[in-house]
Amino acid sequence: MKKWIKLLTVIVSVTFIFAACSSAGGEEKNKPKKVVLDYAYYSPTSLALKEFGWAEEVFNEEGIEVEWVLSQGSNKALEFLNSKSVDFGSTAGAAALIAKSNGSPIESVYIFSKPEWTALVTTGDSNIASVEDLKGKKVAATLGTDPYIFLLRSLEEAGLSSKDLEIVNLQHSDGANALLTNQVDAWAGLDPHMAKVEIDSGAALFLRDHDKNTYGTLNVRSEFAEQHPEVVERVIEVYEKARKWVVENPEEAAEILAKEADMALEVAQKSLERNDFSDPIPGAKQIEALNAAGDVLQAENVIKENVDVEKIVNELIIDRYSKKAIE
Repeated sequence: MKKWIKLLTVIVSVTFIFAACSSAGGEEKNKPKKVVLDYAYYSPTSLALKEFGWAEEVFNEEGIEVEWVLSQGSNKALEFLNSKSVDFGSTAGAAALIAKSNGSPIESVYIFSKPEWTALVTTGDSNIASVEDLKGKKVAATLGTDPYIFLLRSLEEAGLSSKDLEIVNLQHSDGANALLTNQVDAWAGLDPHMAKVEIDSGAALFLRDHDKNTYGTLNVRSEFAEQHPEVVERVIEVYEKARKWVVENPEEAAEILAKEADMALEVAQKSLERNDFSDPIPGAKQIEALNAAGDVLQAENVIKENVDVEKIVNELIIDRYSKKAIE
């Protein structure tokens, strides 16, 4: 009897050890070797996070490498997400909506700011003073980004459409240069480039509307979020650390932006002050803003007519990771 008890004890012990090792191996297998984050001049939060290495502090302890990739616009961030070149990408909310409507498997899990980062811009000596004046003109815009969507919504309100003018598809910085060299008549601008031409060249922001600027969203690949939900939460936690730092240290944040984007401090300060960093959890406000943008995008055939915009928006805006990491 004693032999049977000893044998049973050994079997249970071995089984327990095997199970524990299997569990640990499973966790190890599920842990990513690397997390790829983007940073963008239009996201001061990402710049602070990259500057201080807070993501590296968290993930390197777990043996996870952190890699940074520069996104020069929402369209580039979305390209990186679709090609799996990044796991997290910074975009305007409406740009993410367009991508989602085209089948891009992404989720908006964090709000890095509510910016007034776009406006319609022309040169200081231009006779363009209203949206109506754009009829028959050339306007630079980066297709699929918030400035482009801002232009479309502004045209619709004025009773016009994209067919009433020529939209020249240029990356943001190239659009600014095209305006200053008179290759286009106006530009759907994006900060910090917009702040630079405003200060350096006397460019005029002839149409501003904060509410038409959709929120700055941090997006994650759906596959990555499904496989590594705990990593998504940790990324949001370090983003929160950076967001709070930016709120408490605006001058230093402007200095980081100026250094990274190679611009004058005054330009960086103007760009930074046009951001509201107070509400990082995605939810009803973003859903409302994106539904409004979606209506215009469908009218312009940017989003297909048969797409259920409301459904896509609800699938895009995901609050559970931020709520768990922040609240």
